Formats: sequence, C-alpha cells, structure tokens
Amino acid sequence: MTEDLLFEIDGAVATITLNRPAKLNSVTPEMADAITAALATCEAEAAVRCVILTGAGERAFCAGSDIRELDTYATPWEFRNRPDYCDAVRALRKPCIAAVNGYAFGGGLETALSCDIRLASATASFAAPEIKLGWIGGGGMAAQLAHSIGASNAALMVMTGDPVDAATAQAWGLVSEVLAPEALLPRARALAETIAARAPIAAETAKLNLRAAHAMPLEKAIEYERDLQTICFATEDAAEGRRAFKEKRPPVFHRR
Repeated sequence: MTEDLLFEIDGAVATITLNRPAKLNSVTPEMADAITAALATCEAEAAVRCVILTGAGERAFCAGSDIRELDTYATPWEFRNRPDYCDAVRALRKPCIAAVNGYAFGGGLETALSCDIRLASATASFAAPEIKLGWIGGGGMAAQLAHSIGASNAALMVMTGDPVDAATAQAWGLVSEVLAPEALLPRARALAETIAARAPIAAETAKLNLRAAHAMPLEKAIEYERDLQTICFATEDAAEGRRAFKEKRPPVFHRR
C-alpha cells in the first residue's frame, strides 16, 4: 500500500482516502493499484458492509489521473488496456459512498459516478475537462453522466469541459446532498453506518438490482427484481427480519 492512499476499517465501515493533496489527489498507476487492492480487501472482509471513498485536504476529492504519468505508456494500446480504478469501484459488490470534498474532475468525476451515493461539500465542483486537452473521458464518463443528469446536461459537461458547482450538481441529480465542509465526512459516516445496519445480502442485492435496472428493458428489469427479491426472501437474514418484526425488536443480521 502506498502512502498516497489511506485505508481504514472501523467497525462495519471502510474508508478509502486518496492522500495526495498537493497534487489534488490525482491518481498515479501505483495509487490505482492500491485503490484496487483496498477495494478487494473490502470485498473479502465480511465485517465490512459499506465503503466511503474521499480525498485528503480541503481542495480536491480527485483530479483524475496524473496527466504527467500518461506519457509513460509506450503506446495508445497500452494506455487503453491499463488497469482502471473506476472499473474497480464499479465492481465492488458492497454499497459505496463518495464524499466529494472538492474538485471531482476527469477520472475523479468518474470515480464519484462509480459510487452508489454521492455527497458533496459546498465547496465541491465537478468537471469532465478532458476535451480541453484533446481527448475525452474513458472511465464511463458519458454513460454515467447521461444516466445521472440527463443527455443535455451531460453533453454540456462533456463538450465544454467546464466545471459545475455543488448546488448545480445537486439540482441536476449528480449528488444527493450538499453539506458544509466540516459536516461532509460525519454525514457520510452516519449514512454508511445506517446502510451497514441493514441486512447485508439485501443491501448488496439492492445495489445489483439498481445497476441492472439501467441495462434492462422495463419488463425484464421487473422480472429480474422479482427473482432477486425471492433470493433475499429465502435467506436467514430475511427470516430474522420477519421474526424481529413480530417480536417488536431490532433485527440482528449475519449475512446468511
């Protein structure tokens, strides 16, 4: 693990912090590997039920890949096939919250979009600036923006490269909440603990269901949801939930 990434597990919540504030938490290949490794640990640790992803310092969540590192790839094909940290975030089965504390530009915006829930500091801003340098995003930028904020707003961001502030991002549906900077991480932690208290199989299945809903026609999505509901209903956790309801007590879930 590199010193440019901080990783902590506290109870049922894991926090991954990009720790390169002097460089706006831009991601190097070494950091990309560390992000992937941290997420793999979160996946493997049964005690972890929710993940928070944030950036160190007051200026940036993540400014994307470190542009100075991009010319180290020998060919465009090698660049195309590099390990992508956004892919690793999207592959996580457990719920993931982005606590966006500043600039979320380029790959940083794609990273936030790859999380399930996005909270933003009032000082945060969001941009797809690649077009200003002669290329476009490649970590799911267009597809995820279009799903989140609609085709016209996505086109505005991708075609101009200009940033939008946190209030605009919330109005467009890019983030769920905008908070004072000092309230961002406490709110993310409280939300993560709430999610972690839910039945973990159901939480992971809900995430799977939401992702599938984007990719399927309506009738197939409803059919798939019904199948997932049946799988959850058959778990010991669901039986515990029904018992707890009848006994008027909080349920205790064990991922079974």
